[in-house]
Amino acid sequence: MGEDQPVAVVVVGYVPNTRGRFALDHALAEARRRDALLVVVNTSRGDALVDSDFLQGDALRALHDELTGSGVRAEVRQPVRGRDVSEELADVVRETDAELLVIGLKKRSAVGKLLMGSAAQRILLDVECPILGVKSPPHEA
Repeated sequence: MGEDQPVAVVVVGYVPNTRGRFALDHALAEARRRDALLVVVNTSRGDALVDSDFLQGDALRALHDELTGSGVRAEVRQPVRGRDVSEELADVVRETDAELLVIGLKKRSAVGKLLMGSAAQRILLDVECPILGVKSPPHEA
């Protein structure tokens, strides 16, 4: 790819669980297919003493090692600005002019969506590029 050509970008929202793993695997495949930079977004509101979804230490190093070994150009962004994940993903998509966002989806009941809101729904409404929603197999959700 020439230096004056824009770089294609795939963004993935990542959390260290089965849903995040499937999203990352699909995002890596899409980045390979598109010869794109993969931007992995792992965010936290920063409002809890411990956030098990926010990578640190060995888990963060393992992700960096995996990305380095994948053969895909990649970077990890970890914004902690007290904002919702949908806002953070929408910002990264805008900043990078991403051509695709990959997110993991989980099955929730209608009552669960009503009481807790739906991050996926907010992402669908906030993000201005195509979105690939990845569901993990039923036995692993």
